[in-house]
Amino acid sequence: MSKSSSFEWVPRKRDFQLEKKFFRSHLEGVTEHPLRPLIGPVTESKSIRKNSSTNLSSPGNAQPRRSVTAVLADPLGAALDGMDPLSQFAKEEQDPLSKMAAEDISWDHSETKRKNLENLDEEVSQEEWTARKSAILSRFTTSEKLSIMTSFLSGGDKVIARPQAVAPPQNATIEKVKNRLEQLDEFEEGTVCEEGDLTQGEYTARIEQLNAELKQAWNSDQRVKALKIAIQCSKLLADTNVIQFYPSKFVLVTDILDIFGQLVHERLRSKAEGNKTRGRLPVDFTPDMVPEAAKETCRNWFYKIASIRELVPRFYVEIAILRSYSFLTSSEFTQALLRLTAMIRGIGDPLVAVYARCYLCRVGLSITRDRAYIHENLYDFLASHKQLYCRSVRAELLRQKVDMGSYLTLYTPALDWILRLAANPGTEEQLLDVLNICKNLNVKSGLVLNSVMVAFKAVYIAARATQFVDLITGCDDDGFPQYILFRTLGLCVVAAEPPREQHLPLLNPVWKIVSRLSDVSHYAACAEVWIEFAVKYFGKAEVNAILHDMIRHLTPNRAFENHYLQMQSVVTILLRNTHDPEILFGMDKFLTFIDMFHKETIKVEVCKSIMEAYCRQKQDSVRDPVVINSVMFLCRVLHDSVNALTVDDEKRQIAQLICGFVKSVDFGRDFELQLNFYVDARAAFTNLDYIHVQLVQCVNHLAVKTKKIVGGHHTRKTASFVRACAAYCFITVPSIFSVIFRLELYLLSGQVALSNQCLGQADACFKAALNLILEFPKTIEEDGKQKSSDFFLVSYMSNFMSTLLIVPDPPEQGVLYITRGLLNCIQHYEWENPASKMNLYLQVLSLLAAATQESYPYHIEKVASNDALYGSDPKFVSEINRICGVVVEEIFSQLRIYDENGNLDKQASLSLALLNRIITFTDLREPISLKYAGKLWDLSHRHKKQDPSSVANTLQYLSTRAAGPNGEKCKELLSRIQTGGS
Repeated sequence: MSKSSSFEWVPRKRDFQLEKKFFRSHLEGVTEHPLRPLIGPVTESKSIRKNSSTNLSSPGNAQPRRSVTAVLADPLGAALDGMDPLSQFAKEEQDPLSKMAAEDISWDHSETKRKNLENLDEEVSQEEWTARKSAILSRFTTSEKLSIMTSFLSGGDKVIARPQAVAPPQNATIEKVKNRLEQLDEFEEGTVCEEGDLTQGEYTARIEQLNAELKQAWNSDQRVKALKIAIQCSKLLADTNVIQFYPSKFVLVTDILDIFGQLVHERLRSKAEGNKTRGRLPVDFTPDMVPEAAKETCRNWFYKIASIRELVPRFYVEIAILRSYSFLTSSEFTQALLRLTAMIRGIGDPLVAVYARCYLCRVGLSITRDRAYIHENLYDFLASHKQLYCRSVRAELLRQKVDMGSYLTLYTPALDWILRLAANPGTEEQLLDVLNICKNLNVKSGLVLNSVMVAFKAVYIAARATQFVDLITGCDDDGFPQYILFRTLGLCVVAAEPPREQHLPLLNPVWKIVSRLSDVSHYAACAEVWIEFAVKYFGKAEVNAILHDMIRHLTPNRAFENHYLQMQSVVTILLRNTHDPEILFGMDKFLTFIDMFHKETIKVEVCKSIMEAYCRQKQDSVRDPVVINSVMFLCRVLHDSVNALTVDDEKRQIAQLICGFVKSVDFGRDFELQLNFYVDARAAFTNLDYIHVQLVQCVNHLAVKTKKIVGGHHTRKTASFVRACAAYCFITVPSIFSVIFRLELYLLSGQVALSNQCLGQADACFKAALNLILEFPKTIEEDGKQKSSDFFLVSYMSNFMSTLLIVPDPPEQGVLYITRGLLNCIQHYEWENPASKMNLYLQVLSLLAAATQESYPYHIEKVASNDALYGSDPKFVSEINRICGVVVEEIFSQLRIYDENGNLDKQASLSLALLNRIITFTDLREPISLKYAGKLWDLSHRHKKQDPSSVANTLQYLSTRAAGPNGEKCKELLSRIQTGGS
């Protein structure tokens, strides 16, 4: 910037301490901050915050490094006493919809009343069954081909309209019933066809089609067709050809039967209500409230079902509509349920029978609170338990190539549910009763024992844990997998703690049996549960021993590749039950166990979960080399998983975890060891910007701590150390990809180096920052949107200027070498908005005006700034005045451009801003300064585009200056303004 200027900048000498006292005396006291109602929360901008130990505040209105989001007072809040509309409505006694409902006399509350009167136990049990259904469908699957017998999947059977004689009106109902019975008889005679070779997915799709056909038939008033579909679906439950799939088939089919029963009940209710002409029936209606026509329709349904010849479909369909029995009677539900329980004794297949009992107990729960039928079903199953091992069953299993253990597990969903209902509320006395019944019937079955442990509360099972171990080992060799029993027992003792004296006598015999399991999948299923028992109630030695045993079982033939889910669960259990992650890293088998995850995606997921727990739970600093090396291993796994395809959010998560580890390492006063760790971390983590940013911040913090310890008086050793820290930062910053991060860190590192009297390192950082400014992109992303980068650069350079005031000039360079470099950057950078450039020029004037003073307003200890080097030397001041004149001429040029382009408001604003600098920093006793001040005032007011608040601030400042010492020229300028300028 060598341009000559017609304006001569003559700075005025200032006494900063005197000015501070003077202006402080003119301040007015207030009781509340004037911006408090208008300004919302302060939010950090995306730029990096700088934490320097030195207060480098700007002498010239440098913009702050934080962005303040101004939020005006909410107009809705003001209108509603500070409350939004929803909160205002909530404050009322009733919300608007409820108020409308209360005012409407035709509004019927029977549905709400019905929900309020439902049995709580029923709701809980039905929700529990819904949760169990998905588990059954996912567990009991098959790869064999399935078949389905139906006549409705290809459009359904066609009902042929037969010509009928015209009958008298009184015989129309009789003929209609006769026609429907004939259609049902035709179905019974065999109109179905079999569709085979279906996969499990195709079979499920066919069931869904039957469900849709049922609803469609019902909605089109084809009641007989809907009944036929329900009967065909029920017949599917008598088929056990693919026995492994039977529990899932039961769930799919009973869902359709539930819908059928609901449709029948709603149909009968609508007939009883007479299409709402009689009003809705109450929830607790009695049969005498039901008209005879509705009762007759209800009887017809039960008569139709009673005419079904086969036992299984007749049983299931009657159970499906059993709730509709309430239209006929209100006192015979228990007898009906006991009658249906007796019917199940006629079902020969024990698997079909136990699921029929399950469906009966589930539906009966919604009908009556009497549980006698549930206990009867449980007793019947226990009494007929030996049927599970009869010759016909074994022959069928041999035909289907299913072993007895797999067959018995098919019973668990149904038996668990029956016992769950029979055990309600699950008292200790009920548990003892069930065990006594099993003892009296000589039932030593692993299947029954497993369901008992599932059905009753874990606290009762855990209290008798050693007794249950004896029961498990004393079970008959009935084929039920023993590992399932130990796994179930493990789940109970994990959920509820056994007596303390039973801990070791329980773990020793159980683990002796578990460790001898030859099947790796069985072993993994048990170890996954019992390791949680060990980590809860034992020390790390026992847990480490179990990990060692798991490694021994899972390593041969790379068996661990088939049990990643159980291994992940083990890691989750260890993390959940360990309050300090250092305990895990103290186990020599823990990392060996983690190393068995050979699949990269799973290994990364496991390492991420460990690091999340580490960062969340670790409160103290870490200095144990074993722990540091272990966590470093996990961090390397996460870091090495990052590649070109990794999404930004994943990179950010991994970087945050690694940064959390880096910040947790603290070697206390051994700063050299700390710096060596940061060097190793830089070599290990080369792909992520965030980690390098964190490392630079940590090293700068280390240098600041060093200065604090020595009190600013460095020895030869500490001076060498802080120079090493500065060199680390200077070398690391260029490896960061983000230009914003590099700019911020160069400035921060330079400030830290300057505060530690490392002048050469500080100059190197500042020069590197200046070189980067010209490469800065024109737009940057903020909150997902592309914005002009001008706002960032203006803020950044303003902060930079605050630092440059106290940076001494290098001896080998000219006056204000770095400041002139910054001016060149401002001049040559392609600004999107010229106002940004002018704003920086105004900041430069503030900087240069402060640089001419005999004593600067702030300093860094042990660093001689230019005020000490030059001592207001006339040549130094003259050079600054020359640069100021060039800057002012640049601003005048922009004012002329604004005038030519008609940007009068910008011209007025810039004129007033330059006027403020002149009256603040120049000596108004010089005629040219006073002259230009008057012209700038006239220019800012020429077109009446000035900002009133800015004008008021300027006049207030002039008035204050005029009342102070040497205020004659300010008084003269103020008088001239008041007489002619405004």
